[in-house]
Amino acid sequence: MKNRKGLVMIYTGDGKGKTTAALGLALRAIGHGQKVYMIQFMKGSPNYGEIKASKYLPNFEIVQKGRDVFVKKNEPLKEDLELANEGLELAREIISSGEYDLVILDEINVAVDYGLVKEEDVLDLIEIKPSWVTLVLTGRYAHDRILEKADMISDVKEVRHHYQNGIEAQEGIEY
Repeated sequence: MKNRKGLVMIYTGDGKGKTTAALGLALRAIGHGQKVYMIQFMKGSPNYGEIKASKYLPNFEIVQKGRDVFVKKNEPLKEDLELANEGLELAREIISSGEYDLVILDEINVAVDYGLVKEEDVLDLIEIKPSWVTLVLTGRYAHDRILEKADMISDVKEVRHHYQNGIEAQEGIEY
């Protein structure tokens, strides 16, 4: 796939569906025989449907670099910082290898906003990306300097959410 143009794509905003959109893109790429690698920042539950489904998908690897609890903004634990740093190092290795056609850094925008990952480090990942690799960055709060580097930005806006009617998170919908 080295003859194609790799993109920088961002799914951000306050609506539901950013990770889901990235996973849909992954499924499409896999269908074309492409190799996909996804790193989930700030997520650590084995109960996410994509973790379970990855066992059945060829050319798809997914790694979680987070705890199975929410991180408090401006109050990350040492373990949160260590896991985010591991995710960042893994991202550098995977992106620069050029072995994968599509690399998804799930919730990296939140990790930056929460101070777990430096904005400069994400900008560096964009710079080291081989020309044929597509890089997807998901999560709320995408910073302006990162947005400036994107070829595509989808701002997912919440219009209505079932949480507002007391419907709790459901398997296969939220996770």
